[in-house]
Amino acid sequence: MSNEGTILHADADSFYASVEQRDDPGLRGRPVIVGGGVVLAASYEAKAFGVRTPMGETQARRLCPHAVIVAPRMQAYSAASRAMFDVFNDTTPFVEGLSIDEAFLDVGGLRRVSGSPTEIAARLRSEILDRVGLPVTVGVARTKFLAKVASGVAKPDGLLVVPIDGELEFLHPLPVERLWGVGPVTARKLRDRSITTVAEVARLGEPSLVRILGRAAGRHLHALAHNRDPRRVDVGRRRRSIGTQRALGRRPRSPESLDADLLALVDRLARRLRAAHRVCRTVVLRLRFDDLTRATRSHTLPQATGDTATILAVARALLAAAMPTIRDQGITLIGVSFTNLHDDGAIQLALPFGGSIGSIDVTVDAVRDRFGSSAITRAVLIGRHQGLRVPLLPD
Repeated sequence: MSNEGTILHADADSFYASVEQRDDPGLRGRPVIVGGGVVLAASYEAKAFGVRTPMGETQARRLCPHAVIVAPRMQAYSAASRAMFDVFNDTTPFVEGLSIDEAFLDVGGLRRVSGSPTEIAARLRSEILDRVGLPVTVGVARTKFLAKVASGVAKPDGLLVVPIDGELEFLHPLPVERLWGVGPVTARKLRDRSITTVAEVARLGEPSLVRILGRAAGRHLHALAHNRDPRRVDVGRRRRSIGTQRALGRRPRSPESLDADLLALVDRLARRLRAAHRVCRTVVLRLRFDDLTRATRSHTLPQATGDTATILAVARALLAAAMPTIRDQGITLIGVSFTNLHDDGAIQLALPFGGSIGSIDVTVDAVRDRFGSSAITRAVLIGRHQGLRVPLLPD
């Protein structure tokens, strides 16, 4: 039997910045920051100086004064993503996109046709470089989780194969932050107890992890620490959530200005939800404060909906509850996401155009869905910059 896993995790390196360096030879080898006000992406040359997303531009310039700052070109990134996924799909029919610049590929059963997983991974990197002009890092392993960890360790522009008989030898020395789902808060809880490596998580035992992190997180991390991940590459998987956010900078924001920002985000996201023929039950508000701490608030509706007015009312209530903290700490980012998504099915999202209208917001939804977002807009949004439309995988 082969000692290689058959799951590949392919991840483009500093995607936005790499596209800029590809399209402008003068930027190659130089520190590049994509954004304006807030860092959306940084090349590895800029990351070497400590530049990270979503850092403010002022701080980024202080860390790397000789960096080149370029305005984002979302259409170029979308085109590069489509070209990259064309290569993925030419490699195997089993592709699960995670974002516009990364995907899982299952190459099991292709050995006679395409060679070993290692050979396929090497060829995939070469073809993306030739056809798309971008460096891609690939991790190869038996599980999705370990393939993603491997690609993270191999960055930038690398290929790392984790042999089946060496999985735990590779995984256990890594820091706890490499476990999928361990963010700053969870990492701090573990490190406060002197748990710093995956091996220490594995030795701790599930009951102890559950006491520290809660039932769901404890069981999840215990399984990953032993590389137990039964998930298959899911070709037909639909999104479980969709979201959008806007960086606000550090200047003070009035409640009216924040409400307009929230309205614009909800309006945009609700149109995207309906275009995908989905409805949601849970509305999530995400905030980042001046001290870079974050907060998340959510509310689950009794019935799934795609109606803008209903969703906006929930989002406004969540924002109102957070206003005391915003007044005390300031705010630098606001985001909205919809989870608990379902197909719209029998739920009627908007009345047919020209039909009997019972709500002005339903009328707005119907007109905009039929004639486009520029056909009608809310007065508070007239002349207001709506922020960047980040390219996304199809819903």
